Amino acid sequence: MFEIPYQVFVIATAVIGGLGILCLLLSIIIMVKATMSKSIHAIAEQTTKLAEKGITDNVSGLVGNASALISSLNDLARSNTGIGIFMVFLAMTLLAAAYFLAKQLGIGLPI
Repeated sequence: MFEIPYQVFVIATAVIGGLGILCLLLSIIIMVKATMSKSIHAIAEQTTKLAEKGITDNVSGLVGNASALISSLNDLARSNTGIGIFMVFLAMTLLAAAYFLAKQLGIGLPI
């Protein structure tokens, strides 16, 4: 299929670079989606109002449940952000590997 090993390295470099770009795009989508999630913000806002009402009415169970819900929402937002940041680092690693492979092969990159 491949006539010379050079072609294998060129294809591997292109695949690694393509995966790096794909990971970068996915990480951007994940990060934007995590920050733009209006439903999480709406739930957090309503829960905060509920907790304030529970404090003024001396309903301790309501306050405890509301604070647990807010904590869960914070964990959800942090995990989405963590996944996005991991994907950015993975993309940068893949793109750096593709660049150094291309540099070793003598392929000129249009930068």
